[in-house]
This record gives sequence, structure tokens and C-alpha cells, in this order.
Amino acid sequence: MVTIPRVLFAVCVCAFSGVARATENQPLHPEPSLNVLLITADDMNRDSVGVYQCPVKGTTPNIDRLASQSMRFQHAHVTVAICQPCRAVWMTGRYPQNNGALGFDPIKPKIPTLPETLRKHGYMTGVLGKTRHVIPSRTDAFDYSRNRWELHNGRDKDRYAQFMKEFIAKSKSAGKPFFLMVNLHDPHRPFDKRQSAEKRKLPKGALSKKKKSSKGFDYPAPSRIFRSSEIGVPGFLVDVPEIREEMARYYSSVRRADDVVGEVLKTLKASGQEKNTIVMFLSDHGIAVPFAKTNCWLHSTATPWMIRWPGRVKPGTVDKHHMISGIDLAPTVLDALKIPPMTGVDGKSFLAALDGKKLEGFDHVYTQINSLSSKKFFRMRAIQDKQYGFIWNEWADGTRKFKNAAMNGLTWKALKAAGESNSKAAARAKHFQIRKRFEFYDYSSDPDAVKDLMGDTSKAKLISKYSKLLASEMTKHNDPLVKKLELQLRSRESK
Repeated sequence: MVTIPRVLFAVCVCAFSGVARATENQPLHPEPSLNVLLITADDMNRDSVGVYQCPVKGTTPNIDRLASQSMRFQHAHVTVAICQPCRAVWMTGRYPQNNGALGFDPIKPKIPTLPETLRKHGYMTGVLGKTRHVIPSRTDAFDYSRNRWELHNGRDKDRYAQFMKEFIAKSKSAGKPFFLMVNLHDPHRPFDKRQSAEKRKLPKGALSKKKKSSKGFDYPAPSRIFRSSEIGVPGFLVDVPEIREEMARYYSSVRRADDVVGEVLKTLKASGQEKNTIVMFLSDHGIAVPFAKTNCWLHSTATPWMIRWPGRVKPGTVDKHHMISGIDLAPTVLDALKIPPMTGVDGKSFLAALDGKKLEGFDHVYTQINSLSSKKFFRMRAIQDKQYGFIWNEWADGTRKFKNAAMNGLTWKALKAAGESNSKAAARAKHFQIRKRFEFYDYSSDPDAVKDLMGDTSKAKLISKYSKLLASEMTKHNDPLVKKLELQLRSRESK
């Protein structure tokens, strides 16, 4: 006979009383039941959040407060550092090669998704923002949907609150628990212009669903506007005035995202649903500048991931043991709600980690890039644990130049210009555009991935170990590129 700890049993009874065990084909109408509020940021670097060692003070007071009420994961990553394929992984629990969304592509028709599964089990589902990037091919996956233009291009905290209230009222009226995905559009480009609120031209009333309705209007001002003298420049860039200016604009955008988070959490509390709602916050990938977004380095995929669960998760705890990934999001949500897993998932539930238990199989993450927003393929694969990272750039041939949307704006131009007189800047710009086929980093001493260790003979055994681990993960998850990886590895070893 299995003995259930008294405290855990009490939590289960409170959260799940009256809940019958369901099967995947039998709707579940739990009463009372847990709600889920999933909050995501767009292009927010992990270290832009205060509790994740942000070098700039005062960037995220609301997110930091949420972290103090949550379990925070120190080693969390997304699977793909591009918005749409990243979210497709979240919604399916499958790697891109298995869900069909290699880039800005639809999820395969027969692949089950998280919101559709939750709806089958009695949940009302809703999404605010990023509607074209969550499940674009499934327009009816959510019962309630508000797009970016209705949310003042995903930047207006008051409109997020307005529509959130409306959605929660609908779920209450229907007598259903809810799953609400609140997607912020900050700090995605365009970064904030850093003008005072008085100088901004804002529209009156609600915008329509059409993009043209916001033409000629600015975005709301963040609650704090950062000066270039206040911020720090990431170690993977160089500190020149133009880059420092763009980083100030970025941090002001981070603060506006934090403003929205604060208003969303305030709205949840006012609804009376706070105590029976799991709140999860994370970013879809790193900042949209060179060496972060749309790549496989540490700053590309590392994400600030925290989970608040009143009565279950001990507030203010930090998990430094497990490496969790975006592939695990859907399995964990379903496990928390006692709903059977979707068929064919690649990810695993880390629910037990929320109780402080140590789990096996969470010691590394497998990440990738396929096609970009330009529809061009720059295929990359990577494996990393808490110390080392091994990257395979399948596309690299010594001449082809990498190009992505993160090169827009001030930073890339400034890096290139600085390279004319600064050898470090020149080397960084060259490395970003023309990659070597393989890269290997010690992230414990070099989190900015500045020193490639592939040529270090003392690391040969480690490099072999991680390259084999990558090949193993690719084989396990039906990655069609694994044979090419193995061929190129053998070619390298024979030289």
C-alpha cells in the first residue's frame, strides 16, 4: 500500500476535489479545479530579469515579485530561439521535425495541441497577443482570442487587463476552469523610443483587428525610461555608443513588458481566481541582436522560467538541479491538471520538481534552428548541460554568410563600423556571419560564448562526448539530419 504524505494529500484534495480520472477521449469537467495562466515575453533575454542577475537595476519589479512567490528555474531553455517554432513546441510537446513547424509553418493537421486537449477536458481556452505565432493553422484552437492590434500592438497594459477581465467573466459564466495564454509583444523590436508619455500620440478607444488602425500612433510609455548611461552592454557585443543607445531602448521595452505582467497579475487577483490558478512565466528566447535570437548559443535559448502555484509550490524557491526545456511545457501543464498526456510527445513532465524532488533525465537540453522568418534555412543543432555547449552549424561552409532579422537596427551596423578600428569588434562580426561547422564552449566560465574551444586539444575527449550525445538525441527524436552530422563528425576526426 502506498502512503501519501499528509501535506501533499491535503493539497490534492483542495485542488482536485470532485475530479474524476479522465481519459484522452472523455471530457473532464472538474469542480472546483485549477486554472492556468501562461504569461510569455517576446525576445526577452534571461539576464534582463532582475532575479536572473540582471546588470541593470529596476528592470522587472513585477516579474521579480512573481519570482518571490514562485519556484524559479535557474537552468531553463527554449527549444528553438525563434518565436513561432518555439511556441509550436510549447503547444505540442514535440520537436519541430515531429510537429511540422520547422520555422514559420503550420503544425501538422493531426498533431494534438495543448489548448485543444484542455478544451476536450472541460477548459475554456483563451489567448491574448501573438495569435499568428501560437497555432496559426488552428483558428478555433482557442475559445477566446485578441490579436496584437487590439492590444495596441501588444504593448498596452490596460487593454490586456480589459480583455483578461472579459475572458475570466466568460469562463465563470460557462462554469469552466480556464487556460489563458497572455503573450506580451515587448521587448520585441521595434524597441521603445524612450520618449516621455506627454510626447506620445496614442489612439483613443479600442483599435480594430486590422493593422492599419495603428498607423501613425506610438506605443504607451513604460513606467521607467532607461538612459544609455544606466545600462550594461552584453559581453557578446562591444561597448560603443550606438549599441549602448539601442540597449537602453531595449531595457525600456523590458520595463513596459514588466508593466503588463504587473497589470495581468493584478487583474487575476481582483477576479478572485488567484488562489486556484497556476501562473507560469517565461520568454520565448533571447534578445533580437546578434549572438542571441535565432541561434543556439546560451543566450539564444536560456529563458527566465518561473511557476507560482499557491498551496503547492514553496514561494521563493530556486531549482538549480534540473535543466528543463520548452519541449516539457505541455506535458507538465497536463500532468499538473491530472489530464492524460497527448500522444506522441517528445517532452517530459517535471511536475515532481515543483515538490523539491530530483528527477532523472533533466541534465541537458537539445536545441535547434531550421528556417528563419526570411524562409531561408540555416540549420543548427546543439546540446548543452550546465557547463558545456556543443553546436553543429550544418549550413556553414566557410563562405556562406548568416543573416537574420536581429541584424536590423543600430547594433549590427555599429558592430560592423567598430570593426574598422577595433580588432575585437571585427572578429565578432566575422564570427557571427561566417561560422565554423562545429563550436564548443565552457559556459560556466564563458557564458557569452566568446572563446570557441574546438581547437583546444585538451578538450578533445569532452568534444567527442558531447558530439555523440547530440547524435544520440537526434536519433532518439527522429531528426532527419543525424546521418549528415555523423558523416561530418567522421570527416573531422579523420583529418
